[in-house]
Amino acid sequence: MPITDLVRVYVPATVPMLAEMRTTGQLGAGPVVAHAVTPALREWYAEGDEEELEYVAFTRAAQAALQLLRHDPKAPRRRVVVSADVASTALVREDVELGSSTVRLPQPISLKEVASIHLDGLSAAAEIGAAADVVEEALAGDPDAQFTVDGAEDHELEWYAVTELDELL
Repeated sequence: MPITDLVRVYVPATVPMLAEMRTTGQLGAGPVVAHAVTPALREWYAEGDEEELEYVAFTRAAQAALQLLRHDPKAPRRRVVVSADVASTALVREDVELGSSTVRLPQPISLKEVASIHLDGLSAAAEIGAAADVVEEALAGDPDAQFTVDGAEDHELEWYAVTELDELL
């Protein structure tokens, strides 16, 4: 079997999506939208090193997790980002604009591809919930909503090993 190059992707998620991943062994039903260091992101942020580019992609996944929370009012108000290493050949890049980090995977992400799980701490829930409530208004340009979303981004997501999934849930 040939060795395939792996790409780190950051998948926005919610706590219920983590529970489903634990049950089914996979994240998403496909196609899965994720963020990664893409050629368009590299070109846009040419002076950034690999670590900075990874942080940008990760941050965008955390922002997308707010949108998932907006549309799932029963989900605990905690952003979730799942980091996974997938075959580079599995990615469909969507470099529609300079700086884009969006990629699609036609298939679900297998639990064995997951490298780590990132989750807001319980103390962030109120601010994350407020940001989720106004994230679409912020994306539309509302400055008050953007201020609320920016406040949520002050919270760093906590890192968890895949083996801690049961404890997280």
